[in-house]
Amino acid sequence: MSSHALIFSAFVVALIAGGQLFAEEAKHRWRPVTDEVYLQEVGRQIPSDTPVRAAAVLGKTIYVGLESGVRCVNGETLADCGGPGEPVLRMRTIGDAVLGVTQGGLFRLKDGTWRQLATGRFVDACGHLGKVVVAAPRKLLVVEGDALVPIAGAENTPWDIQRITSYAETLYGLARGKLFLFNGDRYDDKNVVDFGELPSKTMRDALALGNRLFIATDKGLGLLRGMGVTRITGKEGLCIEDTTCLVEGFNNDLWIGTPNGAIRMVGDEFHYFAGRRWLPDDKVNDIACGERIACIATDKGLGVVEYEPYTLLKKTEYYERWLEEWGQKRIGFVHKLEWDEPTKTWMREVSDNDGGWTAHYLAAQCFKYAVTGDEKARAEAVLSFNAMKWCEEATPIDGFPARAMWAKGETGHKAKGGSGGFPAEWHDTADGKFEWKADTSSDEVDAIFYAVAIFHDLAAKGEEKKRAKELLRRIAAHIIDNGWVLRDLDGKPTVWARWDPEYFASPRGFYALGLNGMEVLGFMKAAHAIAGDAKFEQAYKKLIDMGYLKEVIRQKLVGRPGKDCPPELKLQNDLRVPPEDPVCDFDDRLAWFVYYLLGTYEKAPKLRSIYTRSLERSWGIKRIEHGPWANFLYGALTSNDCEVEESVRHLREWPLDLVRYTYRNSHRKDLATEPGYVSYVGRTRAISPRETGGRRWTDSGLNYDGGGAGKSVEDPSGWIECYWMGRYYGFIAPPTTKDPNLLTVEKRDLHLGAKPYDGPPPPYLAK
Repeated sequence: MSSHALIFSAFVVALIAGGQLFAEEAKHRWRPVTDEVYLQEVGRQIPSDTPVRAAAVLGKTIYVGLESGVRCVNGETLADCGGPGEPVLRMRTIGDAVLGVTQGGLFRLKDGTWRQLATGRFVDACGHLGKVVVAAPRKLLVVEGDALVPIAGAENTPWDIQRITSYAETLYGLARGKLFLFNGDRYDDKNVVDFGELPSKTMRDALALGNRLFIATDKGLGLLRGMGVTRITGKEGLCIEDTTCLVEGFNNDLWIGTPNGAIRMVGDEFHYFAGRRWLPDDKVNDIACGERIACIATDKGLGVVEYEPYTLLKKTEYYERWLEEWGQKRIGFVHKLEWDEPTKTWMREVSDNDGGWTAHYLAAQCFKYAVTGDEKARAEAVLSFNAMKWCEEATPIDGFPARAMWAKGETGHKAKGGSGGFPAEWHDTADGKFEWKADTSSDEVDAIFYAVAIFHDLAAKGEEKKRAKELLRRIAAHIIDNGWVLRDLDGKPTVWARWDPEYFASPRGFYALGLNGMEVLGFMKAAHAIAGDAKFEQAYKKLIDMGYLKEVIRQKLVGRPGKDCPPELKLQNDLRVPPEDPVCDFDDRLAWFVYYLLGTYEKAPKLRSIYTRSLERSWGIKRIEHGPWANFLYGALTSNDCEVEESVRHLREWPLDLVRYTYRNSHRKDLATEPGYVSYVGRTRAISPRETGGRRWTDSGLNYDGGGAGKSVEDPSGWIECYWMGRYYGFIAPPTTKDPNLLTVEKRDLHLGAKPYDGPPPPYLAK
């Protein structure tokens, strides 16, 4: 049986084992994407106290031009390597040599030796018909041995030359406001363009690539083919139109420098590199490319983007190693990290929803175990399940899970606030060794039901299955017995874990009827399917009788409060009630948790019809983000096309470095909505993770600006979950390569982030 057939068989088994999904049959309308080898960007930076004006790559050595002369990259520093000791204006690699234009002359590095070829003023150099041509402001010369020889007929240009390049076996050049050519005996600016017009007369650079000549201007790129000019602007996908320099890449690609970052043009795609993730400074002075490397010269140093062969399987192994090396795993929970300024160290954030965030890691390990049979993955799943179960066991209220657990005296950042701006509520455990965080929200319950259901169905064995059933049974019973709320220590409902009619009749809860109503229906359906107690089936039917299906189809909010809101419930000037615009990207994650429950366990056609229509509407709004988690869950539940290729591309475009840097994209010129999509939530298009950073599935893919100023580290659990979910359902076919270097990463004994957990062992680890 082929690997694809095996995957599809596993998918059918999953349908049977997990219950009836939305789809009535296993036939699917999506096409799997093979986990092929691709090139993964890896960024690093070499700082400089003075601006880097020029760069060149020769072999494996990177050279840069500074005010003080030429330096080469030595590890993470710039080192002296001979050559001119005066201000460098331009550097170009031509054949087996580097040509350097300085303030006082022309230099060449060849066979490891720098030599000055001429004194005077020069502006550019290029390869042309097997020769090296050099441009001075008013003439063209050719390098002959160690000397410069004037080209006959090219001694006196009508204009000051700025740039030259070889195109169509002819020398083309730029002067102020002019694109011209030298036809062998004279200069010509008349017989250059017959059709079209350049974007601007302000031209900065020119570069020929095969049958195309690119011209960088302040209003986009001009593209000359033969004698016809077309424009490449934001409308065509060019992120920044104010372009300054051009260089050929390593794979028929073009690199473009701008005052706001660098752009890699690959076919009709544009990859944007800006911000501290990639560059010391966004003002790009020059770019040099070598074999799978781009070196970007800026005023504050050199940004180096290298491309390494990867598969997604290798990337998931890399992220697993990242979690270990950065200390983001703690007694079964996973955490993001925060920079602690007083101690100058990274600290784990014990947050508002530790169980909720750990749900993605638990699901990831369950899917991985189901695909591979890896007992280590199952052990990780059991550990995370025990941590989540402990959140409920540690509180004195049956079925009431804590938001997070904190060991007294441990090293870390203990959450000081709750969600929605409310203060944190911490209480001691019975043994006095730990504290548990109260005022639990619906988010935590959604995540527990989602992850524990997957754990029960895919990874749990024996007593573990019983404990999974018991956890869901206790929480569902608590909700029913307390009038459709989580009831806290003070005897009152928590702020956000409410599914009662009184809440839906309040200003804060009016817009929650669709989502929260769907949530509690999902809890009852899953509890009955897994725990088997008729009490939950009766509760489910009662909720339907109470009208909880009413707003399920339109649970995804997309606009401002409308005329349907009763006057007495109009929102007040209170930050604790929903904002004027109720669109909440965070809630999308909660909805998808519940769609999984209802899609997996509901079998009645009439009810499935409602839930399917709700999912179709929600995904129709959400799909513009290209988020793999929402896409894969949608595809698994419906068997419909779920944009697998876009999802796999999203996974490939995550950076390896998970530090959250500030990013800005709102200034870009390519923010039009992509063909085939409609934006319903006021933002126009998805931004690649390459251009934002790793994210949790609460983060909208449509956010242009954001980040964490380098002060936090993202948790990659959601990415790992998507990869193994994709493998489990067959969206992603396994790699075909057998090269171990492309399937895994080296195991290292490194500690790069937070210190190891230093609190007492929790009960499930104390034995």
